Amino acid sequence: MAVEAARDALSGRAGAECDLYLATTSPAYLDKTNASTVHTALGLEGRGFAADLAGSARSGVAALRAAANGGGLAVVSDVRTGLPGSQDESNGGDGAAAFLFGDGAQPIAHVITFASETVEALDRWRTPHDSFAQTWEERFGYEVYAPLIARVARRALDNAGIRAADHVRVVSPNSAIRKKAASLISGASTTAGSPIGHSGAADIGLALADALDAAQPDQTILVISAADGCDALVVHTTDALTERRQRVALADRLTSGMPVPYTTYLSWRGFLERELPRRPEPDRPAAPPSARADQWKFAFVGSRCTACGFVHLPPSRACRRCRSIDTMIAAPLAHAKGTIATFTIDRLAYSASPPLMEAVIDFADGGRYTLEVADTDPEQLRVGLDVEVVFRRLFTAGGVHNYFWKARPIPVPGVTDGQ
Repeated sequence: MAVEAARDALSGRAGAECDLYLATTSPAYLDKTNASTVHTALGLEGRGFAADLAGSARSGVAALRAAANGGGLAVVSDVRTGLPGSQDESNGGDGAAAFLFGDGAQPIAHVITFASETVEALDRWRTPHDSFAQTWEERFGYEVYAPLIARVARRALDNAGIRAADHVRVVSPNSAIRKKAASLISGASTTAGSPIGHSGAADIGLALADALDAAQPDQTILVISAADGCDALVVHTTDALTERRQRVALADRLTSGMPVPYTTYLSWRGFLERELPRRPEPDRPAAPPSARADQWKFAFVGSRCTACGFVHLPPSRACRRCRSIDTMIAAPLAHAKGTIATFTIDRLAYSASPPLMEAVIDFADGGRYTLEVADTDPEQLRVGLDVEVVFRRLFTAGGVHNYFWKARPIPVPGVTDGQ
């Protein structure tokens, strides 16, 4: 999710130097920088700083402040895990958002001010060994956060020199705050929570993205986050918003996708153990070959022969067409489109999301490769189907996540799943 959100935010700036701040409460690794995986997958070629900000919902605010103060990319991404039947399960959601800050031309908005207060309150917590959080009675959190929200919102608006914002978003892991958001702060458009429910460190980013979808040029947006204190962000939109806002609105993203059976969801979350295919499980990916082929494995960069133009996937020193040696240049294909030349569906092979669907992809910019297909039903596959590539986890073995790229059917504008 973090890679996909960040790719949209960068909009073809692959190769440019960019600092990256990744906020999450559900990191794939501990004692390893997860942001470095995202940084490499974006094709940034190691240029720039990358760091994790993890541990609480307030990490999302930290990422936004760090990127805004020094310029860079703030990526907020989270997976919410709650016990079956819990409020976290029913009122939470997984999501990601990314925001690029800096001195680039035609920004869609300017940050006017941040305002914050910090408080120590045992409202929500999780030990490092727990897979889900515990919460205190919602009334306790409400009594702590409500006065903070009023003070911080007022200070942010005063710092911005405005009496009220055109759009207001209030996010918090405390359900009472979300229920009573409209009574805590007034605005022309006050909305409680992010559009997908509480989303941890991604909460504030999704709320801001939703507000930018609704805003018009020359308007103000106030986003309030109440978690371990209170943080406020005020931005002012520019005339570039209409032309440069995100290509797919957040509301439209929520109507796309595929339904997931509840038992499948529980197995992905680790609450339900299912029988795996009667095939050997994959071996743990080794670090040395992954490091040697990092641009191929993480950024999907092949090689193009300068003598004849043939594209090699994976990259090669020797051209298979003209037999030239060491005449290659990099051929990034993470943003390339392709079509399915042929495919197979394997219901016995190991897959984190069975059945395993694999297709031979012919890319429009040259090159052919076999990729696993994601985000579709086997019945929807066909020769000639247009696809794009997305960064995904193939499997986890021996405590190591094997990340690579999969093919995903390109949605047809105006057509929803199942039509």
